Amino acid sequence: MNEEIEFIKDSAKESMQEAIKHLKKQLVNIRAGKANPSMLSSVMVEYYGTMTPLNQVSNVNTPDARTLTIQPFEKALIKEIERGIMNANLGFNPMNNGDSVIINVPPLTEERRIQLAKQAKAEAEEAKIGVRNDRRTAMNEIKKADLPEDVQKDTEEDIQKLTDAYIEEIDKIYAAKEKEIMTV
Repeated sequence: MNEEIEFIKDSAKESMQEAIKHLKKQLVNIRAGKANPSMLSSVMVEYYGTMTPLNQVSNVNTPDARTLTIQPFEKALIKEIERGIMNANLGFNPMNNGDSVIINVPPLTEERRIQLAKQAKAEAEEAKIGVRNDRRTAMNEIKKADLPEDVQKDTEEDIQKLTDAYIEEIDKIYAAKEKEIMTV
């Protein structure tokens, strides 16, 4: 019986951690005005007939806060890299100097910052929904398990405390991202 309760709690905790991990991954893609190599994580380049992630055919660096440089492993890939960046629809205008591709990251307007903050909030809400769904699943498993009423209540309270803790963590992650986005 105790093993079953622990299994339910552990699986709920694991699922909630996955929601947090997913949120962090999604928030990395929301740029806050500073150049970051992960901004190009969604860019795919045609390499010998196969669509390949940009980071597998080149080095992506940030020489300063507003510039990304992409150094391809093969110079013949420069045109394909530029095409891949344009096709990714990230709002960047790549330029090449014959050896590498250079992207100047434009500063964000106030309107764009608000838009990005809303996008971050939507991602945080999705994570909260995921955590609440994990709570519901755990609660249903507790009800299915043939437990004494007091043990069932205690376990449900533990699951609720876990849920509250993860929701609070999501709020903290969102608040930090919002601050980063809105800082000029």
